[in-house]
Amino acid sequence: MSLNETIPTLEGDSHFGAYVAKPEGTPRGAIIVIQEIFGVNPGIRRKCDKLAAEGYLAVAPDLFWRLKPGVELDPDVESEFNTALDLMGKFDQDAGIRDIEATIHHIRRTLGVAKVGCVGYCLGGRLAYMTAARTDIDASVGYYGVGIDGLLAEKHAISKPLMLHIPTADHFVSRETQAAMHEGLDDHPRVTLHDYEGLDHGFATEMGERRKEEAANLADSRTMAFFAEAFG
Repeated sequence: MSLNETIPTLEGDSHFGAYVAKPEGTPRGAIIVIQEIFGVNPGIRRKCDKLAAEGYLAVAPDLFWRLKPGVELDPDVESEFNTALDLMGKFDQDAGIRDIEATIHHIRRTLGVAKVGCVGYCLGGRLAYMTAARTDIDASVGYYGVGIDGLLAEKHAISKPLMLHIPTADHFVSRETQAAMHEGLDDHPRVTLHDYEGLDHGFATEMGERRKEEAANLADSRTMAFFAEAFG
């Protein structure tokens, strides 16, 4: 497992691992890469490496550390997919947000980068929305976040830019949920939503059967432009 950084919890009573990819020279900013339900696996680490190549410090915290530290699973292997679903069911999302907040503090105070954003996928897309509403992060992006319709009561707390990528044929996010997201967020001055017609969950994964190259590149180009503008 390639976790190469240790981050203290907010309480300071424990710590958890993270994968960090560093750019050459001074970072343009830092971006927290929030995992899918498959842990900090090779695809998430590749996301970090690509962000570092664009000049960002990229940090992927191991959010499942309380359940199974260092877990990394392959979504294309049925048994590992089922393990991931089991971990998701046991995962304490509120504790996960506190770990993301601890990661923000660690980046600013220890790694020395003031501007911090986040990008999350699947479960991480939901957590990116929650991070935007519950922390002082500078910018957030969520790909195919699940259950965001149930979090719309928190939208008033979103004070920094948030972008959400929504595949319209997502078998984990119904059309009704997507409609509720648009109804609740389209008029929010800090939120931008992008729909991807006919695409399914996981289309922007770095590897494996779910990736759709053209759409992934489009979404990622929007994400990079978003962070460039948000960080100034």
